[in-house]
Formats: sequence, C-alpha cells, structure tokens
Amino acid sequence: QVQLVESGGGSVQTGGSLRLSCAASGYTVSNHCMGWFRQAPGKEREGVAIIYSISGTVYADSVKGRFTISRDNAKNTLYLQMNSLKPEDTAMYYCAARNSLFCDGRWYISPNSAMDYWGKGTLVTISS
Repeated sequence: QVQLVESGGGSVQTGGSLRLSCAASGYTVSNHCMGWFRQAPGKEREGVAIIYSISGTVYADSVKGRFTISRDNAKNTLYLQMNSLKPEDTAMYYCAARNSLFCDGRWYISPNSAMDYWGKGTLVTISS
C-alpha cells in the first residue's frame, strides 16, 4: 500500500527557513503528480504547491517566491523548501500524491478530491 511520511516540521521565527521531506513507499514519486498542502487552525485544508510528473510546478499565490517544491527520484522523496517564513505559514503541512501522471487542475480549491494519498502531517509553527 501507499504510505507517505512527512518530516522536518518545527518552530522557527519569522524570516526563518525549514525543509520538509516526504518519504514515499509503495509508490513511485517520479511517475505521479504530488503536492504539499496545509491546514491552519480554524481553517480548511489548502493547496501549497504541486509538481507534475514530467515537468512543471505550480504554487499558491501566498507562497510564490518563498517556497520550492522538488523531488529526489533516487530517494523516492518529495521536498518543500520554505524560506522567508511568516506567521501566517503556521499550519499542519501534508504531503499528498495522486494516482496519476497528471495533476488535477482544481488541486488548490479542492485538495481532497484532487489527491488520492495523504500523509499524517508535520507541524510548522512560525513565531512573530
């Protein structure tokens, strides 16, 4: 079965950086659409970034220029490099994967329907 395990979360001050990792098993990262999502306290889950199997990445407006999604096919791992962190970035961050080479165009507004597999999340807290 597919399993996604996030790591790298923690607490940092505004302007700091964190690198999240998502180790996948029972699933080949290079052959599928994958992404990062987050859920802040009192809010619904929202899309952060996705990476296409062949090429291309898409970011939410709120993280453009600050976050970078990438993958290491040899390690079968997805990453999210987060720089210039802000208090509003505080959330539980989830790694997700779709059982397809293609991504769903509605990934940001409807994450639960766009992705098929989810990790349990890693907490990121940014203090002001």
